[in-house]
Amino acid sequence: MDVSTLEWTITIAATIGVLLFDIVVIARDPHEPSMKECAIALCFYIGAAVAFGIWTLSFHGKDYGIEFFAGWLTEYSLSIDNLFVFIILMAALKVPRKYQQEALLVGIILALVFRGIFIALGYTLIENFSWVFYLFGAFLVYTAVKLVKSYAAHEEEHPEDNAIVKFAQRHLNVGTSYHGLKLWYVENGARVVSPILIVIIALGMTDILFALDSIPAIFGITQEPYLVFTANVFALMGLRQLYFLLGGLLQRLVYLSLGLAFILAFIGVKLVLHALHENELGFINGGEHVSVPEISSLLSLGVIIATLVLTAVASLAKTSKDEVAAVPVPADLDDTPGADWKE
Repeated sequence: MDVSTLEWTITIAATIGVLLFDIVVIARDPHEPSMKECAIALCFYIGAAVAFGIWTLSFHGKDYGIEFFAGWLTEYSLSIDNLFVFIILMAALKVPRKYQQEALLVGIILALVFRGIFIALGYTLIENFSWVFYLFGAFLVYTAVKLVKSYAAHEEEHPEDNAIVKFAQRHLNVGTSYHGLKLWYVENGARVVSPILIVIIALGMTDILFALDSIPAIFGITQEPYLVFTANVFALMGLRQLYFLLGGLLQRLVYLSLGLAFILAFIGVKLVLHALHENELGFINGGEHVSVPEISSLLSLGVIIATLVLTAVASLAKTSKDEVAAVPVPADLDDTPGADWKE
């Protein structure tokens, strides 16, 4: 993919500009955003991502446009899963609603930084060692299996119990109240660390863990650094507004982890097939390329869209059914035999 220096410059400048705008707006008036505010911002970010995808398709070719959309949707779904952890984290660390915007913005900035580092490392590995696709593919399949097991065991996330977060809580003189993004202040005559620092540490650790999943996944769709970067940027933009807009709806996506597990496993298999096709390992087929079918970008996009739609529909149907079942039926409306004898 031939990306000019001007394109890279405009893309990075626009990303920094959006972040700076968010920082200025939030710093000026920390508050819980209204539904209207969130909806407008979210429509803008999603519209910008779609417009960028169409531009890529028109100016760089159909294949690259499809790769962007597939990568963006995959990263966006992983980012939504990230929001679940953020919700749990905010509740566990008792962050006031009006300061959650600031904490989320810090989390998004950290996610961009960590993903940028992992993108650079991943691209370097791919360029120099084709066998790394085997590792990426195996890791994604392993992650998918782990997600399914966690769902089956009804395991709950506890990001606040991270060892580094616990270490910081034990060894830092942490205050009792939040003061926005102010990292320390004086309380009862002593200088203390604001609890927001603990939140930032927890968000950073969470972002690193999610970057470990998301970067192999996006490289399973495209190896173009520009598309990898922009797919991640557009997936993270608007998460802050999505957090407040959807709120309880996120809790209704009960099958999201299963949908993500299937997508990650699918991309993992795609990576392994690609690795076999590019094989240079001597103990596999004598170091020669293996003639295996490769999964096209168009098929990948179709599978990702179908999985996300099916996951959302099935989740909402399940939660709606559970809510109906949970509503008690008055005795005088219950037509079960013997219902009129109930006390």
